[in-house]
Amino acid sequence: MSGGEKRDDVRTVRAGRRTIEVHRPGKVLFPDRRPPLTKAGLVDHYHDLAPYMLPELKGRPLMLERHPDGLAGPRFMQKNTPASYPEWVRRAELPKKGGTVTHTVCDGEPTLLYLADQACVAFHRWQSRADRPDHPDRLVFDLDPPGDDFEPVRSAARQLGELLAELRLPAALMTTGSRGLHVIVPLDRRAGFDEVRDFAGETADLLAARDPDHLTTEVRTDARGGRLYLDIQRNAYAQTAVAPYSVRAKPGAPVATPISWDQLSDPALHGQRWSVGSVLEQAEKNPWSDLPARGRGLGPAARRLRALR
Repeated sequence: MSGGEKRDDVRTVRAGRRTIEVHRPGKVLFPDRRPPLTKAGLVDHYHDLAPYMLPELKGRPLMLERHPDGLAGPRFMQKNTPASYPEWVRRAELPKKGGTVTHTVCDGEPTLLYLADQACVAFHRWQSRADRPDHPDRLVFDLDPPGDDFEPVRSAARQLGELLAELRLPAALMTTGSRGLHVIVPLDRRAGFDEVRDFAGETADLLAARDPDHLTTEVRTDARGGRLYLDIQRNAYAQTAVAPYSVRAKPGAPVATPISWDQLSDPALHGQRWSVGSVLEQAEKNPWSDLPARGRGLGPAARRLRALR
């Protein structure tokens, strides 16, 4: 545990102006690693990555993937914020069918480290922010390969990047910490989810039509025929995608990691290229530095897309 006092089975770590208690810091969460990754190691990861991760979390409702007894124990997908959480942890009460959900929002390092102490291994974020939950500022394409071979993912990402360039939409790449990549398009929050989802679907349909032997938009696995699936299902209200620099609850503690488009050609690249302990150097490269600060509107891109279809 970096920086902090030790008291029996509790350690403390400073986060801004707050002191966060880490309970059972020696609790093993990832027993397959050598040495095993403990809760203290998870807290250290989020402490080190906080400057790069927090801008990607700020203002967004979260779904938290908790593993109190490590990967070998039960998993909890937490949407509602427990009443026991400190008052300084921000909440956002948002509509759902038949009621509301009070989501946790992580706006600062104290909340990030508090959630790590709650054995929150993975952070899954909305594509919109809590102040305008119906208007996403991210469009996500999930490139889901049929197997472990990464070459279909690399090829699909290149093709999608070329199509988005035709549509004049800047995009960013991120390894998922699993098998594939996310291609993320920043938006200006003018369009609602229905419009964004329709645009994503039409874009994926066009891309699949250009390379029908290798790409598909078939939702059913048995209908894909060994082709890479262009998944646009995350572009809907209350749907989530793994956050940049989040650990994944998979053997080895892989990390979802932003990459530059140049890195797509790296032969060592794959969906689990970085893990806890190796990702900080990549984050320090600022791989999304070329991405415009402001998101784009979909109107001009939609007109260009119609002209291509």
